[in-house]
Amino acid sequence: MSTPSGPASLTRAERAIDARFRAILARLPRNGPAGWLTEFAVFGLKQAWACVFGAAMLAVILAAHLWYPDDAALARNDVLTLAAVAIQVAMVAGRLETLRELRVVVLFHVVGTVMELFKTHVGSWTYEPDGVLRLGGVPLFSGFMYAAVGSYMVRVNRLFDLRFVRYPRRWVTAVVAAAIYANFFTNHYLHDIRWLLIAAVALVFGRCVMQFRIFRFRWRMPLLLAFLLVAFFIWLAENIATWSNAWLYPSQVGGWHPVSAAKLASWFLLMIISVVLVTWIAPPQPPDDGQPAAADADAAQPAPVLPTG
Repeated sequence: MSTPSGPASLTRAERAIDARFRAILARLPRNGPAGWLTEFAVFGLKQAWACVFGAAMLAVILAAHLWYPDDAALARNDVLTLAAVAIQVAMVAGRLETLRELRVVVLFHVVGTVMELFKTHVGSWTYEPDGVLRLGGVPLFSGFMYAAVGSYMVRVNRLFDLRFVRYPRRWVTAVVAAAIYANFFTNHYLHDIRWLLIAAVALVFGRCVMQFRIFRFRWRMPLLLAFLLVAFFIWLAENIATWSNAWLYPSQVGGWHPVSAAKLASWFLLMIISVVLVTWIAPPQPPDDGQPAAADADAAQPAPVLPTG
C-alpha cells in the first residue's frame, strides 16, 4: 500500500483538525527562534495525538489505582478491560483510526496476549487475580496495552509522513522480528540471545535514515535512534503502570520500585516486531523526490537534522 504524503494520508477527522491548525500556525514566523519553537510545538502536539490510545489507557489505569473502590461489585481488571474496549471503539468511530489500521492493532493485541499468557505462566510478571474477563492469569486489558503500541505506530506513520532511506528488505526484517519474538519464549529454556539479536538489528537497520515532516520542514533521524527513543518512553509508561499495580514484576511484589533499565533492551527489540507488523499495511516509502528536503525552504539548503544530543 502506498502511503500518500501530506494531509491526504490523514483520516477525515484529522484533516479537518490539521487544516485549522495550519491556518493558525502559518501566521507565525518562519525563521529564527520563533520558527524553531513552532516546529518543536507541532512535534509535541503530533506526538501527543499519535499517543492518544496509549495515553487514554494509562490515564484509566492510573485513575483506577487512585480512585476505584476495592469493594466495588465489578473487579478493577474488568473495568480496565471494558474501558479499553470503549477507547478502541471511540478511536474507530471518531475516525482517528481506519478499519485497515485496526487490523494491525488487533494483530498487536493477539501477538501481545499470546506472549502474556506464556510470561505469566512462567512467572515473569503477575496480575491481580480478580475479574472474569481474563484468559488464565491474564486479564484481557493487557492485550490492549500492546494494541496501544500498534495504534501509536500506525498513527505516527501518517501524522509525520514517514519516509525511509536505505530501508532493509522487508523479508530480512521479518526474519529478525520472528527470531526476536521466539527468543521471548525460548530464553526461559535456552540461552538468551537478546544481545546477539540487538547486534543483528543494528546490522540490518544501521544504515537506514528516517525522514519525517513536522510542519514546514522535513527532518532526518537514524532509525535506530528512533527505536531507542520510543523504547525509552514505553519504559517510562511501564513504570507508571506498575506503580499503579496494573501488573508487577516479582521484585516489585514486596514493594514497588522503578522497573530495571535493563528492560529497555526488551522494549527496543519489541519495536522491531512492531515495525514489521505495521509494514504489513504500510510498506516503508522512500523519500518523495518531488518535495524539497526542507519543505518550501531554500532548495539549496539541506534538510535539517534532528540533534542527537
